[in-house]
Amino acid sequence: MKYSDWEPIYEKILEDFGFDREKDDEAARVALEIITRKGRVRKNVKQEIEKRIKGKRVIICGNAPCLERDIREREKELNISSSSRVIAADGATSVLLRNVIIPDLVVTDLDGDVADIIHANRLGSIIVVHAHGDNIEMLKKVLPALNANVICTTQSEPLRNVHNFGGFTDGDRCVFLAKEFGAKEIELIGFDFEDKHISERKKKKLKWAKRLIEDIL
Repeated sequence: MKYSDWEPIYEKILEDFGFDREKDDEAARVALEIITRKGRVRKNVKQEIEKRIKGKRVIICGNAPCLERDIREREKELNISSSSRVIAADGATSVLLRNVIIPDLVVTDLDGDVADIIHANRLGSIIVVHAHGDNIEMLKKVLPALNANVICTTQSEPLRNVHNFGGFTDGDRCVFLAKEFGAKEIELIGFDFEDKHISERKKKKLKWAKRLIEDIL
């Protein structure tokens, strides 16, 4: 997605949640500085993502409680020998690893179990780290611990090596990324947009996620 197409949506999100755009911009700069300083800018990481995703059937795993059940129902499709590709939204990484599934990609703003995200990275997952105004300190702690299979994103204006593929929450950013890199088919599992056991703020985020996913699929 072109940033010029995403920006009007982003501005509505900023207004709706009262986010600070300057803090998002700062987070993007911090992420860029860290991955540059630590030699984490790998020129062909985007090509590797495309290789894993383009023309493939992609299963995107959200972190709703139903994920465990959905994994059991789709065990063969999620197996490492399957032709399907698996993208984990943040905390879904832990559930997948417990079920002996290594995601091809992990899309995270570092709210999930960081130890599991680092472990997945070392097992071969490409980690798509999202920088925003609320996770600057986590960026400083986690980015240096990841290997070169990492790429950074922002919801604000992209920088040279901090990208914006579109999307707001971890779940819908997975979908935007899969579309950006040419997935043939996208299936969602472990998503519950009507979860009543969460905070009002989270419910609001899920409404945005549902809207964005419906718009792009």
